[in-house]
Amino acid sequence: MKLIVAVIQDRDCADLLRNLTEAGYRSTKVASAGGFLRKGNCTVLIGTEEEKVDAVMEIIRHTCKAREEIMAAQSPAAATGEAFLPFPVQVVVGGATVFVMDVDRFEKC
Repeated sequence: MKLIVAVIQDRDCADLLRNLTEAGYRSTKVASAGGFLRKGNCTVLIGTEEEKVDAVMEIIRHTCKAREEIMAAQSPAAATGEAFLPFPVQVVVGGATVFVMDVDRFEKC
């Protein structure tokens, strides 16, 4: 048994959950935030058999595409604890950060 933990952008979350469900996989969504842009993320937990990991990864790759966005400039006063951006910057967002872990024990109660 494997546990797949996928951290994705909020924008892709509903589509990923729908695609996983349509393919017969169960998943759990956990709201999260962080990273350079301080935008909302979604962490999706998926438990599956080892032989199905590649199929789940393909769904994640197909659904969670990286894309470019323009990050608006911030004034030094607004940057409290965040990166100061003196002018708009083009950044890559989206995609997925995925961890696949072994599960020693699994019970469905």
